[in-house]
Amino acid sequence: MGRETPKQQQQVSYTVEQLVAVNPYNPDIVPDLENYVNEQVSSQTYSLDANLCLLRLYQFEPERMSTQIVARILIKALMAMPAPDFSLCLFLIPERVQMEEQFKTLIVLSHYLETGRFRQFWDEAAKSRHIVEAVPGFEQAIQTYAIHVLSLTYQKIPRPVLAEAINIEGLSLDKFLEHQAANSGWILEKGHVRGQLIVLPRNEFNHPELKKSATDTVPLEHVTRIFPILG
Repeated sequence: MGRETPKQQQQVSYTVEQLVAVNPYNPDIVPDLENYVNEQVSSQTYSLDANLCLLRLYQFEPERMSTQIVARILIKALMAMPAPDFSLCLFLIPERVQMEEQFKTLIVLSHYLETGRFRQFWDEAAKSRHIVEAVPGFEQAIQTYAIHVLSLTYQKIPRPVLAEAINIEGLSLDKFLEHQAANSGWILEKGHVRGQLIVLPRNEFNHPELKKSATDTVPLEHVTRIFPILG
């Protein structure tokens, strides 16, 4: 008598996502969320919802805030561009914290990325390697974002412009271009190395004629609404 049944002894475990969904304002989950940020860094995964939840909980208990964790959240948010995650996270961080040097640096980096000033971005990032290199995959994520921005603008891009945007030069750039040509549909035009042009894949932004006009197609639900009227 008084003994626990096996069912009572069984401990229910929840994933971080489930904890956030069930009770996002429970301060007891702060350690779990902080550990999850570190897990995202080490496994190169990402959860905006969990990170926003942690920042909101820090607002309620600012004495528990870990600036190291907050910095990692912001770096991961930068890596998610062009999504607006950085601004969403920054909105939840107190201004006094934003004034710390590492956060001022991250805000500057965000501004350079948002305005497509990649040369300035890489120069600033080089001065702050101790901040950004704490998160694996940072450089590759920003290179992917830079290519995304360039593909919206250019049909053909000069090699020096690409090199500056992704911060790769020389033989490393040659290997990168060969990989992109083999796997992503890039075309490398022949010519002098400095004057070489790279033809980027066609899309509705660098080839506006590919964009379908709203008048070209009528959604099915609109058609079905017309039939009763005509009847």
